[in-house]
Amino acid sequence: MTAIRALLLCSCLGLLRPVGGQPFLRLRPSPSDNLPVKDIVEHPDPEYDPKEHDLDERTLRKKLGSHFDPGFMAVAVPGPANASGAEAAAGRARAALPAELRRLELGPPQGPRLRVGKKARRKVLQWLWAYTYCPVLYTWKDLGVRFWPRYIKEGNCFAEKSCSLPEGMFCKPVKSVTKTFLRWHCQGWSSQKYCTWIPVQYPLISECKCSC
Repeated sequence: MTAIRALLLCSCLGLLRPVGGQPFLRLRPSPSDNLPVKDIVEHPDPEYDPKEHDLDERTLRKKLGSHFDPGFMAVAVPGPANASGAEAAAGRARAALPAELRRLELGPPQGPRLRVGKKARRKVLQWLWAYTYCPVLYTWKDLGVRFWPRYIKEGNCFAEKSCSLPEGMFCKPVKSVTKTFLRWHCQGWSSQKYCTWIPVQYPLISECKCSC
């Protein structure tokens, strides 16, 4: 039994890595193709939950300091973000054409340039952009009582249909950012258990692109 406990403790400690002299919990590898972060399997025993006196907002805000970002985290249940497919389609229509698309020459790759009027060309390019545009769709996710703030605005790539002509390519994450949260972390067992808040880095999708 002692050997099993030692192995479990080593496994838990293996999730930690020092960053700037502080322990950070490695929730998920950072590369963008591994995002969004999968749901974390928590220990079901409520003894590992923070108690009421551990959740003092003033104390926790001071501990988190400048890392508190109200645009991506919330203490109370937040309102809806912008995750619907209809809103994504509307965003495609409103988004400005990128420079590489404005420079696009219409016509076959090896053939003569297709001559069209400015108005028709713009409509074609807007249609192409609306079809291939890959927005980041945000939804609020409840991380549970063992995170503070417990709500995070998590991004996903629009993936309801292909973003290429011919079909076959899809919107995928290409860039990510990290936000710092506080994580309730316990070591030891029963009466010898020690728990405290530690800072953890949580990676979020920040940009999506149409790719294979």
